[in-house]
Amino acid sequence: MTMRLADIAAQAGVSKATVSRVLNGARGVATDTRDSVLAALDTLGYEHPSRQRRAELVGLITPELDNPVFPALAEVMGQALTRRGYTPVLATQTPGGSTEDELTEMLVGRGVAGIVFVSGLHADTTADTGRYDRLHRQRVPFVLVNGFSPRIDAPFVSPDDRAAMRLAVAHLAELGHRRIGLALGPERFVPVQRKIEGFRVGMHEHLGLSEQETGELVQHSLFSLEGGQAAASALIDRGCTAVVCASDIMALGAVRAARQRGLAVPGDLSVVGFDDSPLIAFTDPPLTTIRQPVKAMGQIAVDALLEEMSGTPPRTEFVLMPELVVRGSTAAAPRDGRRPPDRR
Repeated sequence: MTMRLADIAAQAGVSKATVSRVLNGARGVATDTRDSVLAALDTLGYEHPSRQRRAELVGLITPELDNPVFPALAEVMGQALTRRGYTPVLATQTPGGSTEDELTEMLVGRGVAGIVFVSGLHADTTADTGRYDRLHRQRVPFVLVNGFSPRIDAPFVSPDDRAAMRLAVAHLAELGHRRIGLALGPERFVPVQRKIEGFRVGMHEHLGLSEQETGELVQHSLFSLEGGQAAASALIDRGCTAVVCASDIMALGAVRAARQRGLAVPGDLSVVGFDDSPLIAFTDPPLTTIRQPVKAMGQIAVDALLEEMSGTPPRTEFVLMPELVVRGSTAAAPRDGRRPPDRR
């Protein structure tokens, strides 16, 4: 059957030029208008062109997959999108590889229906947010996971980082720890800032420490095993008997730092992670950690994106409560309350 633009335009109540733009997958067509044209195709018995089917793609942009929580989150979102008839396209940043902007340009060029950004530049308080304004102008719906900026008009999905740190401090204080350290990444990231805020509140509530006293127990490093090792080593030198880490990977670095000094975990040093990454329960010792609500976060991110795509955006931040999972890496503080000397 020969496709007639005039018939489609009359059925949809739009111009032939608009029909042509929809059929060619051009950007900048309002969602309602595009839906009207596609409905007209169905009514007239025309098959949707292959280029239009590309609009069923949804991009998922994540950091490198070294941290197991990112592929776990991508899997949840991918399954949710597939159930709704979309095809997820995973685009991963790697050191020395494509940047977030390059991956975004690639996905937009392929006509994706929307994009979910996980722990992206939106979480960096020093980053230019103009890149997200450009997406709005291109009419590309998007949702931002882990991180918040009042300068970006979009739905956000985050764990409650402040509550997470208060849970960790309460647990360690109950075990008798008085010198509790916090190991995390660079301060410019919103989740890092929120964790510090929650840590300060928890240390004041449970141990009566001032903001200045708590500040001496905060150590910034990199979000990596080596970063956790370096940060924990510095905190051990300051007499900490427990360390709360901003990721499970950093927590494994903290365990390594303790063992290199001949200290036992949890006998001499208690360690708390963050994420509850897959397989983390099987480390030695099994890691006490703060569990991110990955399934709920992934589902809410997809639901928010579909609302954006339908033209009814929530444009708010969904903050989900994490959960403390107690395992074998935390125990009562050393009897004298002080870290024993290195056994090296």
